[in-house]
Amino acid sequence: MARHAILPRTAPFDDSERASLDAVLGAATPIQRAWLAGFLAGLDAAGGQAAAIPAAPPKASEPLTIIYASESGNCEALAGNVAKLAKKSGFKPKVVDFADLDIATLSGAKNVIAIAATWGEGEPPARATRAYNELMGESAPRLDGVTFGVLALGDTSYVEFCAIGKALDARFEALGGKRGAERADLDLDFDKPAADWIKNTLKALAPAASADNVVAVDFAGRAAAEDDDAEPSREPVVVEVVDHVNLNSSLSDKETIHLALEFEDGAPAYEPGDSLEIYPENDPALVEEILKATNLTGDEGLRRALLSERDITTLSATTVERFAKATSHAEAQKLIESGEVKAWIEGRHLIDLIETYPAALSAEHLNTITRPLPPRAYSIASSRKEVGDEVHLAIAAVRYDSHGRSRSGVASVHVADRIRNGAKLRVKLKPNRHFRLPQDPATDIIMVGPGTGVAPFRAFVQERRAIEAPGRSWLFFGDRHFTHDFLYQLEWQEALEDGSLTKIDVAFSRDQPEKIYVQDRIRHHAKELVEWLDGGANFYVCGDANKMAKDVRNAVVQAYAEVKSLSEADAETAVAALERAHRYQQDVY
Repeated sequence: MARHAILPRTAPFDDSERASLDAVLGAATPIQRAWLAGFLAGLDAAGGQAAAIPAAPPKASEPLTIIYASESGNCEALAGNVAKLAKKSGFKPKVVDFADLDIATLSGAKNVIAIAATWGEGEPPARATRAYNELMGESAPRLDGVTFGVLALGDTSYVEFCAIGKALDARFEALGGKRGAERADLDLDFDKPAADWIKNTLKALAPAASADNVVAVDFAGRAAAEDDDAEPSREPVVVEVVDHVNLNSSLSDKETIHLALEFEDGAPAYEPGDSLEIYPENDPALVEEILKATNLTGDEGLRRALLSERDITTLSATTVERFAKATSHAEAQKLIESGEVKAWIEGRHLIDLIETYPAALSAEHLNTITRPLPPRAYSIASSRKEVGDEVHLAIAAVRYDSHGRSRSGVASVHVADRIRNGAKLRVKLKPNRHFRLPQDPATDIIMVGPGTGVAPFRAFVQERRAIEAPGRSWLFFGDRHFTHDFLYQLEWQEALEDGSLTKIDVAFSRDQPEKIYVQDRIRHHAKELVEWLDGGANFYVCGDANKMAKDVRNAVVQAYAEVKSLSEADAETAVAALERAHRYQQDVY
């Protein structure tokens, strides 16, 4: 493959000189280029006297192990950022997914940076569960001589904020590791504080001499730009809604919107398994409630900010603490000091706090109390090979009552109630390389997706139809009622007819006295399911993480125990082996 020219034609060298320099610089490492830049700068300052520079052998790069526990991809992306900056700072980085981590290797690591997300109610991401449990277990290796730093990501709307990062930080220390940098616990708006933490932590972990001598010159800018060109764009773009259909019947107690979005300049290069983030707007009625409760109805700038920029629904212990500090409200402070704040905020929103503890609030106070309004991610329900420059989503409207007030999901109800054909939405692609169809289209696949968890499997089936994949496919789908809630029913029937779907098993929980779920169908077909898996099939689960995904996994473990007459421990080992081989993949939320 021809190497790209580094020096421009305008450089003050003839063609043969530029070719020679391109050959040398193109093959050089970032450390070699940085050294050369410093050498030339020093040479120029010394008036061209190269003899004043003593010869010295190149120093070995400082080893750095970067481990990440990621569910949505944020920790993985940050781990990549650490590795890029570490190379420029004199380190030799190695990035390891917790899903692939052999914890015994940590004892031989000199420097470790761990980046971990917390999922659900204080749990590790599904892919990280095995290694995390081993690290927390009695057989974990000693980490004497290991210097570490932990970056924790979480969501303050959950009680156990950053619990996994906190646990890792404490465990590393308990195993004998030396904390080289203080842990950072970051909320959804983590970009800037994460970048600062990475920079400071690398500086803290670098040997003194290395930190003083490294010249941080970005010679990789050109290569990085070329790499970015090969990646799908992750910048927000504005799209037009071209289809907005409720997939449930009018008699259903659920509302699931099929949303088709058209990209003016062509859809990004998404793959089945990826997600799309929607930047929503808050409910205008809720905005007015907050403005009225704070006597700020005349502030138009604040109204716009509360509508589209600030998170006005999430209520966390952090929010209450910020509120108490901003207002000096004695009763709010008592709530915090009583230790009951976590129980009190459950099922409540910001408006409840403001109405329960009336105080004089300004626009600046509200900005301090709230956090930026984050986008919401939804699994893409289409394949580009079938829908072209569109992206399809399946979004369930979230509505419920608590503490005497009607509540609604920010993005889902924005889409359901206030978006129609022709409307514009701001969106961003969110790739997920850990939830992918097998590279070999002859590989069989088993898909478990109740409710809107079926969305990525619509994309899987469309993709396999388009490429005429010879592998078999089996879908488990579940919802409440066959008549009212069978999402994409006609499409599954057509897929069965054209062979892009081999079989489907359904579970409609409310159509009979006893509730039947997808995990029950898995147990019913245990023998055939194990035969598919033993034959090399990949297994996929998408949907609720708190209960469904765990119940499905338990059903697969039970299937192995029953069909192969294994102990529970051996059946668990069999399923864990599927996970380590990336043949059991989850996209859960």
